[in-house]
Amino acid sequence: MRDEDEFRAFAHGHAPTLRRSAYLFCGDWHLAEDLVQTTLIKIYKSWSRVGKRETTHNYARTVLLRTWLDEKRRPWRRSERVGPEVPDTPDPSADVADWVGRAWERDLVHQALLALGPRQRAVLVLRYFDELSVAETAEVMGCAEGTVKSQAARGLAALRAAVGGLSEGELVAT
Repeated sequence: MRDEDEFRAFAHGHAPTLRRSAYLFCGDWHLAEDLVQTTLIKIYKSWSRVGKRETTHNYARTVLLRTWLDEKRRPWRRSERVGPEVPDTPDPSADVADWVGRAWERDLVHQALLALGPRQRAVLVLRYFDELSVAETAEVMGCAEGTVKSQAARGLAALRAAVGGLSEGELVAT
């Protein structure tokens, strides 16, 4: 029972940051929630081995990253088409202030981030949004520190180019 309580405390404390990272990886809040749920299920299954580590949060990031990459590789996901508009009708009682508060979702940087490849996007999210060191990012991604540095440099260059293109009116397919 103690392991279960420890896992609940871990999940409660880390789910919001995992959700934010998942959203930055995939660009879709609903998919981000699914990714976090799948990640937490995977961690729960191995909690007796994982829960004793000091680096449990880095392990969770690794599982989240691999879960997202696995999701991108699924054939049914590739054939799904994302349209610019949701086919729902707007809720007239919705608070406009809440909508304006979420304007950052449409930010140029976020759109440009979604235009990057998965490895570059993962490195940039882990390094600059999750504020991990080069060594921690390499550990989470399972690669060398040099790879993190080169992917970060290339990712930042591609991000600058994408932001420049978006500010000139180009559209990005997510």
